[in-house]
Parts: sequence; C-alpha cells; structure tokens
Amino acid sequence: MRTREGGLIVVDEGSVIARVRAGEAEAYAELVRAHTPVALRAAVAFGAGHDAEDVVQAAFFKAYQSLGRFRDGSSFKPWLLQIVVNETRNTVRSAGRLRALAGREAALHAAEPLIPESADPAFAALAQEQRTALHTALERLSRDHRAVVTCRYLLEMDEAETAETLGWPRGTVKSRLNRALKKLGRLLPSEHLRDGKGGEESE
Repeated sequence: MRTREGGLIVVDEGSVIARVRAGEAEAYAELVRAHTPVALRAAVAFGAGHDAEDVVQAAFFKAYQSLGRFRDGSSFKPWLLQIVVNETRNTVRSAGRLRALAGREAALHAAEPLIPESADPAFAALAQEQRTALHTALERLSRDHRAVVTCRYLLEMDEAETAETLGWPRGTVKSRLNRALKKLGRLLPSEHLRDGKGGEESE
C-alpha cells in the first residue's frame, strides 16, 4: 500500500520486498517510484551529469537482481544509494572525464536541498542565492569529504544511512564530516558567515 506524506511517496518496504521475493515482480515498481527522486539527486551529486537517468535505471535493475541479499529489517534507501554511488563512479570512470560543475549545480539547485542551521556556522548563514558558493567550495574538497557532505546535507541522510551508503564505519563518517565542515568554513567567502566578520576563521 502506498500513501503520500508531504508530497513524498511512502511504502511499506518490508512488505513490498517480501511480495517481490514471492514472485510478484510488478510490486517492485512501488520501490522505484518512491526512491527515484533521491536516487537521481544522488547520481547527479556524485557526478553522473546527463547520464543520471541511465545510472539510476541500472542501479534499480542491479538492486532488483540482488534483493535476495537484502537484509530483512534494513532500510532500502541507503542500500539502493550505495548501488547508485558505485554505478555513478563506474560510469564516470568509463567515460574518462569528470562531469561539468555547471550541470551538477543546476540539478542540485533545482532539488533545493535543505541544510540544517545546526550543522555548522559556515552553513547556518547560507541563503538560497548563496548556494553557488557552496557548490564551488564542495568541488575543492577531497572526494571523501565531498561525498560525506553530499550525503548528510544535500541528500538529507542521517549518520547511519550515510555510513551504509558510503560503506564506512559511523566513526569515519563523523570524523570526515567534521574535517569537511571545517574546510568548507575556510573556503566559503567570509560574507557568507552569520557574524559578517571579514577574514578567515581559525580552525
């Protein structure tokens, strides 16, 4: 059964997966409809660019083939997004180039991800028109730091989901996120900070 909460499709994932495993293949469409928006955002955020739809399609197919290995009681979203991230990296690697920053920014701007003010002073003062500076700064982070910030704030995933998606221990998620936020605080222009003070903040 599917309902809508705040415009989002909500499904009883355990029930749907059980039906698929029992031979009701068409039930899988419910999971596809519910998770396609976040899967597309993840593919774009990790660099799939114009191939995002193809990446997501391939990820859903691989997830379907692997449902026998899905742990009962687990959340489907981080498990799926781990496949999306891996598929995106394979696509980028096979293409032999990184996707254009402009295309990535446009897609992320359209998604209007929410960054909680409690995250860090550097994030707290970001207004909608300042997101370009954020995405530019993200591009200057290492791949791991960019990945953890993307999962936690652009894709609005919690710590456990981020750890499962990236295949890291939760302690690694915490430490890398902390370092990434400090680095972003230095990279973002000083006028984007709440206190309005000039100059670079010390670590």
